[in-house]
Amino acid sequence: MISPGSRRRLLASLLPCLLGVPLWVRANSLSIPPEATRALELIYAGRPDDALPLARDLEKQNPDHPLGYLVEADALWWKLYCAACQITEDALVDAWRRPKLDADANYFGLADRAIQLAEKQLAQRPTAEMHFYAGMGYAMRGRLLGLRGEYRATASAGKRMRERLLRATQLDPDLADAYLGLGLYNYYVDTLSFIAKIFRVFMGLPGGDKKDGMKQLEVAAEKGRLISVEAQFYLAKNLRNYDREYARSTALFEKLAASYPANPLFRIMLAGDLVRIRDLECAEKEFEAVAEPPAPGNDTACADRLRELAAKGVTYTRSLKKPSRLLPPDRQNAERCNRCGNGVSVSTSGFLR
Repeated sequence: MISPGSRRRLLASLLPCLLGVPLWVRANSLSIPPEATRALELIYAGRPDDALPLARDLEKQNPDHPLGYLVEADALWWKLYCAACQITEDALVDAWRRPKLDADANYFGLADRAIQLAEKQLAQRPTAEMHFYAGMGYAMRGRLLGLRGEYRATASAGKRMRERLLRATQLDPDLADAYLGLGLYNYYVDTLSFIAKIFRVFMGLPGGDKKDGMKQLEVAAEKGRLISVEAQFYLAKNLRNYDREYARSTALFEKLAASYPANPLFRIMLAGDLVRIRDLECAEKEFEAVAEPPAPGNDTACADRLRELAAKGVTYTRSLKKPSRLLPPDRQNAERCNRCGNGVSVSTSGFLR
């Protein structure tokens, strides 16, 4: 029997853990093996091919669990996304649209397998974890369908994703990872054009709230255990593409590039944002870095594609630095300084239209 004094000492030792650790850490339903974490780190480091064996090992170790298939699909997604990237005339890099490819079947097969396994377990015992994995399977389907321009199928996948992720957060409100999908749904549905909103009504899609979506993305980016990096990436893209809050998006891309400096995708995204806040010296340096030969182990096809785009970015940035196009410094960005290795300050650089 534990004496009263021992009980008090035990309670005293537990209180810092119970009170000092955020609730989401203690209550989060996800059980994430270290192999999955390692595979995701390799993906974000620009080495998805090195992540694939780890994902497949997870599938072999636990063939009835959806996580390994989702990680493998995520590795393939970043390869597909990078291959589809383009650059606009003003140096904005993203993947907007690309046709159907035979290679897509493997990706969809992995997403569908994850959904099937999660749904099978949900039929036996509903859990927040399996609702989350089913929702992520539908999210995987939706983002490639959207890239291929199959908007009706994308909407259907998004609706199912939302249903599963809402149920996951009902069972576990502290499952921060689920807020990536919910945040993207809320954000995109509320930013649709008028015609698209009419289409949404005919499709029977629930409405969304952009402000709620932003808050949910921020929660996923800050507290997610599995998808924090992806939440930061999509949050940055939304701030840039739709809200034009370039200072905030630049800060997020800077964080990603600093955490994964060998990943040229994060660096070229940062370069495009630096052009927009008129930090041309640093933008040029980032484009030049991406145009260099890839780091050992990087996805060669992705690096080659981004090197091609970065060369165009360098040319465009240099064209903006011509004296005839310079404008006075932008007061809003005067605080941003010393980002580049040569210590050039934004407050002393020229700015352009």
